[in-house]
Amino acid sequence: MISVKILLRKAKTKNDTYPIIMRVIKNRKTKTINLGLYSALDEWDEIKSSYNKKHHNYRNKNRILRYNLDKAEKIIDQFAIDGIDFSLKQFEQAFKGVQMNNKTVSEFWKTKIENLLKVDRIGRAKTYKSTYKSFFQFIQNDNLLFKEITPSLLDDYEIFLLENNNTEGGVAVKMKDIRALYNEAIRRKVVDEKQYPFRIYQISKLKGNNVKLALSREAIKKMENLDVRKYPHLVDSKNYLMFSYYSRGMNFHDMVTLTWDNIQENRIFYRRSKTKGLFNVEITKPLKEILDYYRNYGTSTKYIFPILLKENLTPLQIDYRKTKCLKRFNKQLKEIARLVGIQEKVTSYTIRHSFATNLKQAGTSTDIISEALGHSDIQVTQAYLKSFEDEVIDSAVRKLLEEPLARYAS
Repeated sequence: MISVKILLRKAKTKNDTYPIIMRVIKNRKTKTINLGLYSALDEWDEIKSSYNKKHHNYRNKNRILRYNLDKAEKIIDQFAIDGIDFSLKQFEQAFKGVQMNNKTVSEFWKTKIENLLKVDRIGRAKTYKSTYKSFFQFIQNDNLLFKEITPSLLDDYEIFLLENNNTEGGVAVKMKDIRALYNEAIRRKVVDEKQYPFRIYQISKLKGNNVKLALSREAIKKMENLDVRKYPHLVDSKNYLMFSYYSRGMNFHDMVTLTWDNIQENRIFYRRSKTKGLFNVEITKPLKEILDYYRNYGTSTKYIFPILLKENLTPLQIDYRKTKCLKRFNKQLKEIARLVGIQEKVTSYTIRHSFATNLKQAGTSTDIISEALGHSDIQVTQAYLKSFEDEVIDSAVRKLLEEPLARYAS
């Protein structure tokens, strides 16, 4: 229920006049808007909510009042046409003519990247930069406005990405970047929320084929048992692999910046770079052996692993070094897999999924795995967990059939 009324506010000014206001009521909430008009008490008709004939210019003033009422009704009608359940704040902005600025998508996007770099969120900035390059390669229009990003345009961009050998998972990542950017543009009043294209274009449809790869416990053991004395160039990569696995799937970036100060007694304390969550990991035997190795053969820096070879590096220098070493690490993981007879694709990302999946197959509840991974939402954890193989399910069914029939007799 919405009502709009013109009223004389009983708050006398220095000139012995009273302000005229518009009162809007919606769902029992009230918004008062000052119309910038004033009247003396004896010049105001309370019943008709208008100036009376005692005011020397009552006809013109009443035309202004009718204009404001018509304007309010048109705004309410437009919200209804657009299907927007508007707030009183939105009504006030529309009534006062608060205009959206015409900052282009390109300008807004570049500013976002610059701001991320200022706060040393290098990885996030690189992701936005990559999506920016891809999107404007597709759109070929640096003057594009946010209101021009329509569901149809997003459909076309999706096709463009798939035709250029992007996976559905990769398309989803880029679409999430655009969605996050659009949401921020709405918050900053660059575009009206009624233009929001992601009510129609659904990113969730892209998740179906985004299969998470994971290695079995047996495969992990094969790599753990590789005799690196025969392959000394693989020592560090094997250590990084096993350290990540046994430290609850620690990602490579956090391993890069891990210092000896993070080691306290029999535990590793660190803050994850991506989520900023605090982790407290027990140093089990495999982890202790790796740490002891680098105490004896590591570098003279504060870092545990010989990846950052200097201290006081800038965030950009750290990111450059991390990227270079991660590339070499993933290349050597493939070599390790080949040497021990593993056919599956192995990357640093695979290890984190393997840790989670192997815990699940060992009977650990998803809640505990979620806690171990540091996820705030259990649905994120479920996305990490590889489905049990058909043969595992078949084996479970066979065990049921092998139970003595007497146990089922009445």
